[in-house]
Amino acid sequence: MIGKKSIVLIIMDGLGDRPSPILGGRTPMDSSYMPNMNRMARKSIGGLMHPFKKGIVCGSDTSHLSILGYDPEKYYTGRGPFEALGLGMKVEPGDVAFRANYATRDGNIIKDRRAGRIRDSTSSLSRDISFKVDDVQIEVASGVEHRAALLMKGSGLSDKIKDTDPHEVGKVYEQPEFTEEEGRKTSYILKNYMEKARKILENHSFNQNLLRNGHLPANELLLRGAGRAPMLENFGKKYGLNAGYIIGIPMIRGLAEMVGMEKIKVSGMTGSTDTNYRGKIEAVANNMGKYDFILVNIKATDVAAHDKNPVLKREVMEKIDEAMELLVELKDRALFILTGDHSTSSTSGEHTGDPVPILFYTSGINTLPAESFTERSCGKTGFTLRGLNVMDYALQLTERLEKYGA
Repeated sequence: MIGKKSIVLIIMDGLGDRPSPILGGRTPMDSSYMPNMNRMARKSIGGLMHPFKKGIVCGSDTSHLSILGYDPEKYYTGRGPFEALGLGMKVEPGDVAFRANYATRDGNIIKDRRAGRIRDSTSSLSRDISFKVDDVQIEVASGVEHRAALLMKGSGLSDKIKDTDPHEVGKVYEQPEFTEEEGRKTSYILKNYMEKARKILENHSFNQNLLRNGHLPANELLLRGAGRAPMLENFGKKYGLNAGYIIGIPMIRGLAEMVGMEKIKVSGMTGSTDTNYRGKIEAVANNMGKYDFILVNIKATDVAAHDKNPVLKREVMEKIDEAMELLVELKDRALFILTGDHSTSSTSGEHTGDPVPILFYTSGINTLPAESFTERSCGKTGFTLRGLNVMDYALQLTERLEKYGA
Protein backbone atom coordinates (compact mmCIF):
# COMPACT_ATOMS: atom_id res chain seq x y z
CA MET A 1 0.00 0.00 0.00
CA ILE A 2 3.03 2.29 -0.28
CA GLY A 3 2.13 5.62 -1.80
CA LYS A 4 -1.60 5.21 -1.34
CA LYS A 5 -3.57 7.56 0.86
CA SER A 6 -4.58 6.58 4.35
CA ILE A 7 -8.30 6.10 5.02
CA VAL A 8 -9.57 7.91 8.11
CA LEU A 9 -13.11 7.04 9.19
CA ILE A 10 -14.44 9.48 11.79
CA ILE A 11 -17.74 8.35 13.26
CA MET A 12 -19.62 10.88 15.35
CA ASP A 13 -21.93 8.68 17.38
CA GLY A 14 -25.63 9.59 17.06
CA LEU A 15 -24.72 12.38 14.62
CA GLY A 16 -28.02 12.89 12.81
CA ASP A 17 -31.00 14.49 14.51
CA ARG A 18 -34.45 15.93 13.94
CA PRO A 19 -35.64 19.56 14.15
CA SER A 20 -35.77 20.82 17.71
CA PRO A 21 -38.18 23.46 19.03
CA ILE A 22 -35.43 24.61 21.38
CA LEU A 23 -33.25 25.39 18.33
CA GLY A 24 -35.98 27.18 16.41
CA GLY A 25 -36.96 24.17 14.34
CA ARG A 26 -33.39 23.36 13.31
CA THR A 27 -31.22 20.35 14.10
CA PRO A 28 -28.08 20.68 16.22
CA MET A 29 -25.94 20.30 13.08
CA ASP A 30 -27.95 22.89 11.20
CA SER A 31 -27.67 25.41 14.02
CA SER A 32 -23.95 24.84 14.69
CA TYR A 33 -21.10 27.09 13.63
CA MET A 34 -18.87 24.60 11.77
CA PRO A 35 -16.57 26.47 9.34
CA ASN A 36 -14.11 23.59 8.99
CA MET A 37 -16.49 20.71 8.32
CA ASN A 38 -18.61 22.96 6.10
CA ARG A 39 -15.48 23.82 4.14
CA MET A 40 -14.78 20.11 3.76
CA ALA A 41 -18.37 19.51 2.66
CA ARG A 42 -18.01 21.98 -0.19
CA LYS A 43 -15.00 20.06 -1.57
CA SER A 44 -16.18 16.51 -1.04
CA ILE A 45 -18.58 13.82 -2.14
CA GLY A 46 -21.46 14.49 0.22
CA GLY A 47 -24.69 12.64 0.81
CA LEU A 48 -26.65 10.45 3.17
CA MET A 49 -25.80 7.03 4.53
CA HIS A 50 -28.21 4.38 5.79
CA PRO A 51 -26.19 2.57 8.49
CA PHE A 52 -27.76 -0.78 7.69
CA LYS A 53 -31.08 -0.82 5.81
CA LYS A 54 -33.45 2.06 5.12
CA GLY A 55 -35.56 2.86 8.14
CA ILE A 56 -33.91 0.33 10.44
CA VAL A 57 -33.16 1.74 13.90
CA CYS A 58 -29.61 0.59 14.58
CA GLY A 59 -27.62 0.34 17.76
CA SER A 60 -24.01 1.48 17.79
CA ASP A 61 -22.83 -2.11 17.69
CA THR A 62 -24.76 -3.21 14.60
CA SER A 63 -24.12 0.05 12.77
CA HIS A 64 -20.35 -0.05 13.38
CA LEU A 65 -20.26 -3.66 12.21
CA SER A 66 -22.10 -2.64 9.06
CA ILE A 67 -19.96 0.42 8.32
CA LEU A 68 -16.80 -1.66 8.72
CA GLY A 69 -18.19 -4.17 6.22
CA TYR A 70 -19.37 -6.96 8.53
CA ASP A 71 -23.00 -7.82 7.82
CA PRO A 72 -24.87 -7.69 11.16
CA GLU A 73 -27.36 -10.30 9.98
CA LYS A 74 -24.45 -12.72 9.67
CA TYR A 75 -22.23 -11.73 12.58
CA TYR A 76 -24.25 -9.99 15.29
CA THR A 77 -25.09 -12.05 18.37
CA GLY A 78 -25.45 -9.30 20.97
CA ARG A 79 -23.55 -6.33 22.33
CA GLY A 80 -22.22 -8.03 25.45
CA PRO A 81 -19.04 -9.54 23.96
CA PHE A 82 -17.96 -6.19 22.46
CA GLU A 83 -18.53 -4.44 25.78
CA ALA A 84 -16.50 -7.08 27.63
CA LEU A 85 -13.63 -6.94 25.16
CA GLY A 86 -13.56 -3.17 25.34
CA LEU A 87 -13.11 -3.40 29.12
CA GLY A 88 -10.07 -5.62 28.71
CA MET A 89 -11.76 -8.94 29.45
CA LYS A 90 -10.52 -12.05 27.70
CA VAL A 91 -13.49 -13.24 25.64
CA GLU A 92 -13.07 -16.68 24.08
CA PRO A 93 -15.25 -18.98 21.93
CA GLY A 94 -18.09 -20.40 24.01
CA ASP A 95 -18.09 -17.52 26.50
CA VAL A 96 -21.29 -15.54 27.05
CA ALA A 97 -21.19 -11.85 27.90
CA PHE A 98 -23.68 -9.16 28.90
CA ARG A 99 -23.71 -5.41 29.00
CA ALA A 100 -24.38 -4.30 32.54
CA ASN A 101 -25.45 -1.23 34.50
CA TYR A 102 -24.85 -0.58 38.16
CA ALA A 103 -28.28 0.59 39.28
CA THR A 104 -30.18 1.60 42.40
CA ARG A 105 -32.77 -0.88 43.67
CA ASP A 106 -35.40 -0.15 46.33
CA GLY A 107 -36.69 -3.55 47.32
CA ASN A 108 -37.53 -5.17 43.99
CA ILE A 109 -38.11 -1.84 42.21
CA ILE A 110 -35.45 -0.15 40.09
CA LYS A 111 -35.22 3.43 41.35
CA ASP A 112 -32.41 4.58 39.02
CA ARG A 113 -30.95 2.56 36.15
CA ARG A 114 -27.64 4.44 36.40
CA ALA A 115 -27.19 4.74 40.17
CA GLY A 116 -27.33 8.51 39.96
CA ARG A 117 -24.89 8.49 37.02
CA ILE A 118 -22.28 7.42 39.49
CA ARG A 119 -18.88 9.08 38.93
CA ASP A 120 -16.78 7.08 41.39
CA SER A 121 -14.99 4.00 40.11
CA THR A 122 -17.01 0.85 40.76
CA SER A 123 -13.98 -1.43 40.37
CA SER A 124 -14.16 -2.61 44.00
CA LEU A 125 -17.77 -3.69 43.46
CA SER A 126 -16.89 -5.53 40.26
CA ARG A 127 -13.99 -7.31 41.94
CA ASP A 128 -16.12 -8.49 44.85
CA ILE A 129 -19.00 -9.81 42.73
CA SER A 130 -16.70 -11.82 40.46
CA PHE A 131 -16.85 -15.44 41.62
CA LYS A 132 -17.65 -19.00 40.57
CA VAL A 133 -21.09 -20.60 40.61
CA ASP A 134 -20.92 -24.38 40.18
CA ASP A 135 -18.61 -24.92 37.19
CA VAL A 136 -19.06 -21.42 35.71
CA GLN A 137 -16.67 -18.56 36.41
CA ILE A 138 -18.39 -15.18 36.39
CA GLU A 139 -16.33 -12.02 35.98
CA VAL A 140 -17.48 -8.41 36.15
CA ALA A 141 -15.50 -5.44 34.81
CA SER A 142 -16.28 -1.76 35.39
CA GLY A 143 -16.60 0.79 32.61
CA VAL A 144 -17.31 4.52 32.50
CA GLU A 145 -19.68 5.79 35.23
CA HIS A 146 -22.41 3.17 35.82
CA ARG A 147 -21.41 0.91 32.94
CA ALA A 148 -19.97 -2.57 33.29
CA ALA A 149 -19.82 -5.97 31.60
CA LEU A 150 -20.41 -9.48 32.88
CA LEU A 151 -18.61 -12.46 31.36
CA MET A 152 -19.44 -16.14 31.89
CA LYS A 153 -16.90 -18.89 31.26
CA GLY A 154 -17.84 -22.56 31.38
CA SER A 155 -19.34 -25.45 29.45
CA GLY A 156 -22.83 -25.54 27.99
CA LEU A 157 -23.52 -21.80 28.19
CA SER A 158 -26.03 -20.00 26.00
CA ASP A 159 -26.89 -16.40 25.14
CA LYS A 160 -30.62 -17.21 24.93
CA ILE A 161 -31.31 -15.22 28.09
CA LYS A 162 -33.75 -12.38 28.79
CA ASP A 163 -32.49 -9.01 30.01
CA THR A 164 -32.82 -8.37 33.73
CA ASP A 165 -32.90 -4.65 32.95
CA PRO A 166 -36.56 -3.47 32.80
CA HIS A 167 -35.32 -0.46 30.74
CA GLU A 168 -37.53 1.88 32.78
CA VAL A 169 -37.40 3.16 36.32
CA GLY A 170 -40.19 2.31 38.70
CA LYS A 171 -40.40 -1.27 37.49
CA VAL A 172 -39.36 -4.59 39.00
CA TYR A 173 -36.04 -6.01 37.82
CA GLU A 174 -36.50 -9.06 35.63
CA GLN A 175 -35.27 -12.60 36.22
CA PRO A 176 -32.68 -13.95 33.74
CA GLU A 177 -35.08 -16.46 32.23
CA PHE A 178 -34.06 -18.54 29.21
CA THR A 179 -35.77 -17.86 25.88
CA GLU A 180 -34.82 -21.23 24.40
CA GLU A 181 -34.22 -24.58 26.08
CA GLU A 182 -30.47 -24.39 25.50
CA GLY A 183 -30.35 -21.48 27.93
CA ARG A 184 -31.71 -23.42 30.92
CA LYS A 185 -28.31 -23.95 32.58
CA THR A 186 -27.21 -20.36 32.01
CA SER A 187 -30.46 -19.07 33.50
CA TYR A 188 -30.05 -21.30 36.59
CA ILE A 189 -26.45 -20.14 37.13
CA LEU A 190 -27.35 -16.47 36.75
CA LYS A 191 -30.29 -16.65 39.16
CA ASN A 192 -28.02 -18.13 41.82
CA TYR A 193 -25.31 -15.64 41.04
CA MET A 194 -27.59 -12.59 41.25
CA GLU A 195 -29.00 -13.69 44.60
CA LYS A 196 -25.49 -13.80 46.06
CA ALA A 197 -24.31 -10.65 44.27
CA ARG A 198 -27.22 -8.58 45.62
CA LYS A 199 -26.28 -9.43 49.21
CA ILE A 200 -22.67 -8.42 48.57
CA LEU A 201 -23.68 -5.14 46.92
CA GLU A 202 -26.24 -4.29 49.61
CA ASN A 203 -23.67 -4.53 52.39
CA HIS A 204 -20.61 -3.32 50.50
CA SER A 205 -18.57 -0.53 52.11
CA PHE A 206 -18.58 1.32 48.78
CA ASN A 207 -22.36 1.63 48.85
CA GLN A 208 -22.48 2.36 52.56
CA ASN A 209 -20.18 5.30 51.90
CA LEU A 210 -22.39 6.55 49.06
CA LEU A 211 -25.43 6.47 51.34
CA ARG A 212 -23.61 8.34 54.10
CA ASN A 213 -22.83 11.10 51.61
CA GLY A 214 -26.40 11.39 50.38
CA HIS A 215 -25.88 9.53 47.09
CA LEU A 216 -27.80 6.65 45.56
CA PRO A 217 -26.22 3.22 46.09
CA ALA A 218 -25.13 0.93 43.25
CA ASN A 219 -26.87 -2.09 44.78
CA GLU A 220 -28.11 -3.85 41.63
CA LEU A 221 -26.40 -5.10 38.48
CA LEU A 222 -28.78 -4.98 35.52
CA LEU A 223 -27.94 -7.26 32.59
CA ARG A 224 -28.82 -6.87 28.92
CA GLY A 225 -27.52 -7.63 25.45
CA ALA A 226 -26.44 -11.23 26.00
CA GLY A 227 -24.24 -12.55 23.24
CA ARG A 228 -21.53 -14.95 22.17
CA ALA A 229 -18.32 -13.65 20.69
CA PRO A 230 -18.68 -13.79 16.88
CA MET A 231 -15.86 -15.05 14.69
CA LEU A 232 -14.99 -11.91 12.72
CA GLU A 233 -12.41 -11.93 9.96
CA ASN A 234 -9.34 -9.89 10.79
CA PHE A 235 -9.77 -6.37 9.37
CA GLY A 236 -6.22 -6.25 8.01
CA LYS A 237 -6.66 -9.56 6.22
CA LYS A 238 -10.11 -8.60 4.93
CA TYR A 239 -8.98 -5.34 3.35
CA GLY A 240 -5.20 -5.47 3.22
CA LEU A 241 -5.00 -2.46 5.54
CA ASN A 242 -2.86 -1.87 8.59
CA ALA A 243 -5.47 -0.46 10.97
CA GLY A 244 -5.44 1.57 14.17
CA TYR A 245 -8.23 2.98 16.31
CA ILE A 246 -8.90 6.02 18.50
CA ILE A 247 -11.94 5.17 20.61
CA GLY A 248 -13.06 6.12 24.10
CA ILE A 249 -16.06 3.87 24.74
CA PRO A 250 -15.58 0.20 25.66
CA MET A 251 -18.10 -1.36 23.29
CA ILE A 252 -16.64 0.09 20.08
CA ARG A 253 -13.12 -0.34 21.41
CA GLY A 254 -13.96 -4.00 21.92
CA LEU A 255 -15.16 -4.34 18.34
CA ALA A 256 -11.95 -2.76 17.06
CA GLU A 257 -9.90 -5.16 19.18
CA MET A 258 -11.96 -8.11 17.98
CA VAL A 259 -11.10 -7.40 14.33
CA GLY A 260 -7.41 -6.88 15.07
CA MET A 261 -6.99 -3.09 15.03
CA GLU A 262 -4.21 -1.52 17.09
CA LYS A 263 -4.88 1.00 19.84
CA ILE A 264 -3.64 4.55 19.29
CA LYS A 265 -3.24 6.13 22.73
CA VAL A 266 -4.78 9.52 23.43
CA SER A 267 -4.90 11.02 26.91
CA GLY A 268 -8.19 12.45 28.15
CA MET A 269 -10.58 10.23 26.17
CA THR A 270 -13.65 9.89 28.40
CA GLY A 271 -16.40 8.53 26.16
CA SER A 272 -18.50 11.54 27.11
CA THR A 273 -18.91 15.25 26.38
CA ASP A 274 -15.74 16.20 28.28
CA THR A 275 -13.49 14.14 26.02
CA ASN A 276 -10.24 15.37 24.46
CA TYR A 277 -11.55 16.32 21.00
CA ARG A 278 -8.37 17.98 19.78
CA GLY A 279 -6.22 15.16 21.13
CA LYS A 280 -8.13 12.64 19.05
CA ILE A 281 -7.73 14.63 15.84
CA GLU A 282 -4.07 15.37 16.57
CA ALA A 283 -3.54 11.62 16.94
CA VAL A 284 -5.10 11.12 13.50
CA ALA A 285 -2.73 13.65 11.91
CA ASN A 286 0.28 12.15 13.69
CA ASN A 287 -0.45 8.51 12.79
CA MET A 288 -1.55 8.64 9.14
CA GLY A 289 1.94 7.64 8.06
CA LYS A 290 1.92 4.62 10.34
CA TYR A 291 -1.53 3.23 9.50
CA ASP A 292 -3.39 2.66 6.22
CA PHE A 293 -6.69 2.95 8.10
CA ILE A 294 -7.68 4.80 11.28
CA LEU A 295 -11.08 4.42 12.96
CA VAL A 296 -12.19 7.27 15.23
CA ASN A 297 -15.31 7.23 17.38
CA ILE A 298 -16.60 10.38 19.09
CA LYS A 299 -19.35 9.41 21.53
CA ALA A 300 -20.17 12.91 22.83
CA THR A 301 -22.79 13.72 20.18
CA ASP A 302 -24.80 10.66 21.18
CA VAL A 303 -24.45 11.37 24.90
CA ALA A 304 -25.89 14.86 24.47
CA ALA A 305 -28.80 13.59 22.37
CA HIS A 306 -29.66 10.82 24.84
CA ASP A 307 -29.75 13.49 27.53
CA LYS A 308 -32.32 15.36 25.39
CA ASN A 309 -29.99 18.34 25.24
CA PRO A 310 -29.86 19.75 21.68
CA VAL A 311 -27.95 22.82 22.86
CA LEU A 312 -25.20 20.62 24.31
CA LYS A 313 -25.15 18.55 21.11
CA ARG A 314 -24.63 21.75 19.14
CA GLU A 315 -21.78 22.72 21.46
CA VAL A 316 -20.22 19.27 20.96
CA MET A 317 -20.43 19.66 17.17
CA GLU A 318 -18.67 23.01 17.41
CA LYS A 319 -15.89 21.53 19.56
CA ILE A 320 -15.43 18.72 17.03
CA ASP A 321 -15.32 21.26 14.21
CA GLU A 322 -12.68 23.31 15.97
CA ALA A 323 -10.46 20.23 16.21
CA MET A 324 -11.11 19.32 12.55
CA GLU A 325 -9.16 22.39 11.43
CA LEU A 326 -6.05 20.19 11.70
CA LEU A 327 -7.29 17.94 8.87
CA VAL A 328 -8.59 20.45 6.32
CA GLU A 329 -5.23 20.87 4.58
CA LEU A 330 -4.30 17.18 4.68
CA LYS A 331 -6.54 15.95 1.85
CA ASP A 332 -3.53 15.08 -0.30
CA ARG A 333 -2.41 12.57 2.32
CA ALA A 334 -5.69 10.87 3.25
CA LEU A 335 -9.30 10.17 2.47
CA PHE A 336 -11.35 11.51 5.37
CA ILE A 337 -14.81 10.02 5.86
CA LEU A 338 -17.02 12.01 8.23
CA THR A 339 -20.29 10.42 9.27
CA GLY A 340 -22.34 9.00 12.14
CA ASP A 341 -23.25 5.47 13.12
CA HIS A 342 -26.94 6.35 13.47
CA SER A 343 -29.23 9.29 14.19
CA THR A 344 -30.26 10.10 17.75
CA SER A 345 -33.10 12.51 18.42
CA SER A 346 -32.25 15.11 21.04
CA THR A 347 -35.99 15.62 21.50
CA SER A 348 -36.98 12.03 22.32
CA GLY A 349 -33.53 10.90 23.46
CA GLU A 350 -33.83 7.78 21.30
CA HIS A 351 -32.14 6.38 18.20
CA THR A 352 -34.07 6.82 14.95
CA GLY A 353 -33.98 5.14 11.56
CA ASP A 354 -33.11 8.37 9.74
CA PRO A 355 -30.06 8.34 7.45
CA VAL A 356 -26.96 10.23 8.58
CA PRO A 357 -24.85 12.77 6.66
CA ILE A 358 -21.61 11.48 5.16
CA LEU A 359 -18.64 13.17 3.50
CA PHE A 360 -15.77 11.68 1.50
CA TYR A 361 -13.09 14.38 1.58
CA THR A 362 -9.83 14.05 -0.33
CA SER A 363 -8.00 15.43 -3.34
CA GLY A 364 -8.21 14.19 -6.94
CA ILE A 365 -11.86 13.09 -6.96
CA ASN A 366 -14.97 14.20 -8.79
CA THR A 367 -16.69 16.07 -6.03
CA LEU A 368 -20.40 16.12 -5.32
CA PRO A 369 -20.38 18.96 -2.81
CA ALA A 370 -22.87 19.75 -0.11
CA GLU A 371 -23.33 23.37 0.87
CA SER A 372 -22.76 22.44 4.51
CA PHE A 373 -22.32 19.38 6.70
CA THR A 374 -25.96 19.06 7.74
CA GLU A 375 -28.77 16.57 7.24
CA ARG A 376 -30.59 18.87 4.84
CA SER A 377 -27.62 19.94 2.69
CA CYS A 378 -26.18 16.46 2.39
CA GLY A 379 -29.64 15.18 1.44
CA LYS A 380 -29.83 17.62 -1.47
CA THR A 381 -26.88 16.07 -3.34
CA GLY A 382 -28.88 12.93 -4.14
CA PHE A 383 -25.94 10.68 -3.19
CA THR A 384 -26.88 7.79 -0.88
CA LEU A 385 -25.26 4.54 0.13
CA ARG A 386 -25.58 1.80 2.73
CA GLY A 387 -23.23 1.34 5.62
CA LEU A 388 -22.13 -2.01 4.18
CA ASN A 389 -20.79 -0.16 1.12
CA VAL A 390 -18.78 2.55 2.91
CA MET A 391 -15.56 0.53 2.90
CA ASP A 392 -16.02 -0.41 -0.77
CA TYR A 393 -16.41 3.25 -1.63
CA ALA A 394 -13.37 4.19 0.42
CA LEU A 395 -11.24 1.49 -1.17
CA GLN A 396 -12.14 2.53 -4.70
CA LEU A 397 -11.50 6.22 -3.97
CA THR A 398 -8.01 5.30 -2.76
CA GLU A 399 -7.45 2.90 -5.70
CA ARG A 400 -7.44 -0.24 -3.60
CA LEU A 401 -10.64 -1.98 -4.70
CA GLU A 402 -10.23 -4.92 -7.06
CA LYS A 403 -12.27 -4.98 -10.25
CA TYR A 404 -15.54 -6.91 -10.16
CA GLY A 405 -15.69 -9.00 -13.36
CA ALA A 406 -13.45 -9.22 -16.40
